[in-house]
Amino acid sequence: MREVEIEPIALDRLATLLTPERVERLHASIARGRELFEGRTLWNVNATATGGGVAEMLQALLAYTKGAGVPTRWLVLDGDPGFFTITKRLHNMLHGTAGDGGVLGGAEQEHYTAVLARNAQALEAVVAAGDVVLLHDPQTAGLAEALRALGATVVWRCHVGADASNDRTETGWSFLEPHLRAAQAYVFSRREYAPPWLPADRVAVIPPSLDPFSAKNAPMDPSDVDAALGEAGLVDTARDGGSLAFTRRDGSVGTVRPHDGLVLDGAALPRDTRVVLQVSRWDRLKDMGGVLQAFAEHVRDLPPDVHLLLAGPEVAGVSDDPEGAEVLGECQRTWEGLPEVARRRAHLACLPMDDIDENAHLVNALQRRAAVVVQKSLVEGFGLTVTEPMWKGRPVVASRVGGIQDQVVDGESGLLLDDPRDLGAFMGLVERVLADEDLAATLGAGAREAVCERFLGDRHLEQYVRLVESLS
Repeated sequence: MREVEIEPIALDRLATLLTPERVERLHASIARGRELFEGRTLWNVNATATGGGVAEMLQALLAYTKGAGVPTRWLVLDGDPGFFTITKRLHNMLHGTAGDGGVLGGAEQEHYTAVLARNAQALEAVVAAGDVVLLHDPQTAGLAEALRALGATVVWRCHVGADASNDRTETGWSFLEPHLRAAQAYVFSRREYAPPWLPADRVAVIPPSLDPFSAKNAPMDPSDVDAALGEAGLVDTARDGGSLAFTRRDGSVGTVRPHDGLVLDGAALPRDTRVVLQVSRWDRLKDMGGVLQAFAEHVRDLPPDVHLLLAGPEVAGVSDDPEGAEVLGECQRTWEGLPEVARRRAHLACLPMDDIDENAHLVNALQRRAAVVVQKSLVEGFGLTVTEPMWKGRPVVASRVGGIQDQVVDGESGLLLDDPRDLGAFMGLVERVLADEDLAATLGAGAREAVCERFLGDRHLEQYVRLVESLS
């Protein structure tokens, strides 16, 4: 296992965005949290420090927790490729999909258990009786029993799930059930995700949140957006007068580097384009290929200045997702087979992962530059890639699945696609936003208000304090 350093952030910064009533409630919660953790440590364990919404959420939330005076540490699992193939299979099955089509049998259970037994030995050296450990997602579930034996309070936090069960979800939950029985509480983003055999009084619903001051969400001047995207070679923008600087998580200042080849077809997007953007991992459940196909089928119906950009991480930088390279390859082959008119206006980009703060800053710039941000997921645990552009006041078109439907009120803070496989309906919603500036502005304003009210860190932290209090 390896430890991820957490730089504390004072909660006073978050308080600048809150009403007086919320500030008062937050300070009361902080005071109670310090009492609960006197002489104890809050541990978080997950599969990766970079790539994906869980790692990003932990980076921000744990910084605020530590800044509030709660002893907080973050550990990342050691796993081999076979382990991450099994856990990716679990991830897909809990979403109700077949994934790679592989099985979850005795051999997979044995390998999963053996890898986590080695990780448990590392925990035994640092976790003390009375500590609270939050285990995140299927990769960590097999640690619960060993942690309970150490005298720790164990909470399993699941960021994935399906609104309705099927044979695949039942297979996934059957695999995890022997490991999860040892946990004292279970946290889900939606009540529907919890399997029926969990005791209802030990299940909590705590949706994720975003950090409005992180490199991914901090305010950006339009000239700085142009400078960042131009320097990175993503959009052929005018760079005069804009700053390339951004603030890292530790408070230091970084600078956008020049990059070659982030856009995989070899050229930056033209300067005057209106961009339809999807940012997500190269994951089949995000359906980047479907977005590409939909755009290609309807490109002749769109104004000539509209381009599509699908942006995901450099696949080598996401250690817990063995399917990433496969999905990216599938998207590239689909793009290569498109008619020339579609290839000229559809683009794939891989954002660098060797500097996660620069990566976040580039995502921020792309989302702010976009005319429409889409998230045509087939299933979705929560969807911070929807929360982020909503915070920036961008109009969003997204599938009515999972946690997305808890964020977007159709027609008020975005537009929802009832059937994510209906490519014509999807492009109809996109065209509707592109054709109506007033609608785009109304949806963007409603989106930012919704995030401010419901998906900032104060609500998130308060819910966790109440959970730990209930277990004490």
